[in-house]
Amino acid sequence: MSKKATEFQRREMSRMYRGKEIFKPMNTGWIDEHVACVREWVANIFFYRKDGTTIMIDAGYNYDRLAEKMSWLGIDPKSIRDILITHQDTDHVGAVEADSPGLFRDARLYVGEIENRYLTGEVRRRVIYHLYKLPQVTILNPKTLLRDGQILNIDGIKIKCFLVPGHTWGHIVYLIDDKYLFTGDTIWLGADGGYSFIAALAEDNKLAVRSLAALETKLRERGLHPLFITGHTGWTDDFAFAFAHRDKLCSPFGKRVHDPAAPYDAYDEADDTAENAHKGFLPKVSTHLG
Repeated sequence: MSKKATEFQRREMSRMYRGKEIFKPMNTGWIDEHVACVREWVANIFFYRKDGTTIMIDAGYNYDRLAEKMSWLGIDPKSIRDILITHQDTDHVGAVEADSPGLFRDARLYVGEIENRYLTGEVRRRVIYHLYKLPQVTILNPKTLLRDGQILNIDGIKIKCFLVPGHTWGHIVYLIDDKYLFTGDTIWLGADGGYSFIAALAEDNKLAVRSLAALETKLRERGLHPLFITGHTGWTDDFAFAFAHRDKLCSPFGKRVHDPAAPYDAYDEADDTAENAHKGFLPKVSTHLG
């Protein structure tokens, strides 16, 4: 299914969202000495490196250039033994779907126990305001199922799991070493701050908004101020900016504050090159709060 879904998104979503400043992926490179990302059209997948261990966060599309772009970062696909999955959409699991090239065939996947109901066929994923049901995703990798609040330790790397349902029923965000929060499709960063992710793609928008507010509360109660690293709209270390509009949804067809940094067509990867991947750390999203 992933090859067909990948091609559909590249062709149809490029046309649908062109010029609307919705997707603002980072180019391939390093955020800092621990976190790297690969750009796959409108999506980013991430790698966390510490003391000789590299963990992958999400698995992107079924994307022909993934191994090539990983080589720009000095990361060998064979070194990836653990992959954290925020949710099962094809732009987050494409490289581990059954019809993928198999770069990570032996890696263990970590996925929420609720999200796994999509993978077993108990639940079907619905998008475009519930108008369409997507085909079941098939993954053959070994899996570890996760619960809300669970803490993992992988080679000395601490990973805290937060259930943030709404975009999908079992979406999980991962807090790594209390410093980096990989948010998947829960936060959309606009020029004026963070919103709940794209309304048209959610299972339950009201739940998504409530979940985002609950996430903010949990982080504040724990005194945590991580880097917020999103799947499609870059990163920020500004807590207030990340949750600036937590009670609102990103509407793909509504009015938004103009973002001069947003590409006209985020599927155009012409500036994502090996040369640019070595030009220093990737900048955070510019803050334009009034």
